[in-house]
Amino acid sequence: MSQAFLAKILSAGDLSPADQSLVLRLLDDVRTVAARRDIIRDGERPDHVHVMIEGWACRYKVLRAGPRQITAFLLPGDFCDTHVTIFNEMDHGIAAISESRVAYVPRGRMLELTERPGIARAFWWASLVDEAVLRAWIVNLGRRDAFDRVGHLICELHARLHNVGLADDGTFDMPLTQEELSDALGLTPVHVNRVLKRLREEGLMSFRRRQITISDIAALRAATDFDPIYLHLSKQRVPVPTA
Repeated sequence: MSQAFLAKILSAGDLSPADQSLVLRLLDDVRTVAARRDIIRDGERPDHVHVMIEGWACRYKVLRAGPRQITAFLLPGDFCDTHVTIFNEMDHGIAAISESRVAYVPRGRMLELTERPGIARAFWWASLVDEAVLRAWIVNLGRRDAFDRVGHLICELHARLHNVGLADDGTFDMPLTQEELSDALGLTPVHVNRVLKRLREEGLMSFRRRQITISDIAALRAATDFDPIYLHLSKQRVPVPTA
């Protein structure tokens, strides 16, 4: 269960064996969260930082009139909310998309580990990458057409999953509904459906039972102006097996 998390942390750079062991001990309390259930709600005062171990989740905000905006997809290995070590109240919600396994890490333990420089740098790096992804999403929403928005997001999800060993070449599981894609991309479900159909008809990808296969990753990246530099994956490390 720890492989994706360790792979993500090691993307920030090397950690000593002692630091790796301390980081993995954060995953002692792992709980199952049902699909479409909140992990933590907007306005709650959290006692824990949450780490995705298995499954998918999302950050979201619901407007007073009812519409929901998804602001991030959270994949295995991702911190959901490191900011709660500083802030005392959630300003958005986090919900499981699929049935998920989530580590609950006491805030105090997170703060203790930040006293170790290597671990503090890794946590900081993870937060900065989250900010970089958010900037990319803003550009996606503000300046790309529907075709590029959908394709760009699929390229991003593939790159992130591949970095933690969860994408086999161009194939990966994607449990997102068209409604969830529309909530993330500022499109209607009907428009998302049309774009997915076009991507399939142009031979760029195929779909089967919530599994995506990208036929030609380079071609899809070129077609949707995707440059993975904002994910900062150049320091990818092979996960270290745990006993």
